[in-house]
Amino acid sequence: MTTVSASAPDGLPEVRAGDDLAALVAGALTDLSDGDVVVVTSKVVSKAEGRVVPGTRDEALAGETARVVARRGPTTIVRTHHGLVLAAAGIDASNVERGSVVLLPLDPDASARALRADLHRLTGRNVGVVVTDTAGRAWREGQTDLAIGAAGLVVAEDFAGRVDAHGNELAVTAPAVVDEMAGLAELAQGKLGGRPVALVRGRADLVLPPGQDGPGAVSLVRAEGADMFGFGAREAVVRAVLADPADRVVFGAPAAPEELAGALHALGAGTTTYDEGLEVTGEVSRDLVAVLAFAHGWLLEESAGPRRLRLRPATP
Repeated sequence: MTTVSASAPDGLPEVRAGDDLAALVAGALTDLSDGDVVVVTSKVVSKAEGRVVPGTRDEALAGETARVVARRGPTTIVRTHHGLVLAAAGIDASNVERGSVVLLPLDPDASARALRADLHRLTGRNVGVVVTDTAGRAWREGQTDLAIGAAGLVVAEDFAGRVDAHGNELAVTAPAVVDEMAGLAELAQGKLGGRPVALVRGRADLVLPPGQDGPGAVSLVRAEGADMFGFGAREAVVRAVLADPADRVVFGAPAAPEELAGALHALGAGTTTYDEGLEVTGEVSRDLVAVLAFAHGWLLEESAGPRRLRLRPATP
């Protein structure tokens, strides 16, 4: 039997800019052992690092945004400069003085590395460190905590090529164990309990030796263009119609010409091939052609004359 547990102590004082976070954590977790994992919320890391700024979420959002992913009413989901996709760029207006907001750490993995090194210096223990934040999921209601920073840990196990008990080969199974630890820790911490630090015990096999910090949580961030759902539906249409071709992000390999031609025929357009492209003819909207092409990984290249448009496969 394997037991994995999470505990979160009460009594951590309010963290302010310049506080020695490692000393506060070591004081709260007095029974640290080699192989433990220390989980801290991004909020206390940000507070210690002076990432509390005056203003509102809306005022701080532009500076924390690399690209807007989707907007729905008052909610703006963005890709941050870290590569994370979060509502309001992870900017938090709770548990902070009125008139101020908390920004995410500038480099959560670096924050985790520093905290790990300081804890080793203070306690002599070799532990892993996870920095967490709360996020929604594209296909699920509700939120859960995930790792935005990590040090001294295997962040994802790789089971590809291994065989299950029935002899089936596992192809792409790679549990993001560092995110699973974040979710487990949040169960002990709670949202209103004032317990921003947790201890996860029972997976010492995932903790790396001293001096090895591992790839960090950044290694779990999908590269720009690798996420098939990188835009909201509305934003994808706008980008397909209005964006400069050089600025478009293409997700995956372009569809075969016959697949795109079939979609265009359903729209009432005619198609012929030229070189590696398609020429579109007929009484059909240029914008609709652009949207269909973009959805298939193709781009509108040029007008070839009245009621004639040319398309080419996009380069991922």
